Amino acid sequence: MTNREQAANACVEILDTAFFAALCEPVRVSLIRELVLKGRSDIQTLAADFPQDRSVIARHLKIMQRAGLVRSEKIGRQTFFELDGPAIADKMSSMTKVIENIAPICCP
Repeated sequence: MTNREQAANACVEILDTAFFAALCEPVRVSLIRELVLKGRSDIQTLAADFPQDRSVIARHLKIMQRAGLVRSEKIGRQTFFELDGPAIADKMSSMTKVIENIAPICCP
């Protein structure tokens, strides 16, 4: 396998499509903003600032959770969400390191 093939494979492996897809929806970006402002919040509190129904906001949060952007905790009938800062930082750092390593090979 050539260096370019190895670089291409490394790039494909590290670029997490679910992570980026979760960031490409304006409502989800707004949810990130709200979670930064409010901290740990339940769906009802978050949905109060959006025109969408709570069920739509809940679906967005589930997508964000699967992508590693938020974590949740269920307490009684309420589910609380918060940003998973360490996971986001780790993912971004890993992507940056791989891209820094392959840049000289693919795009000097």
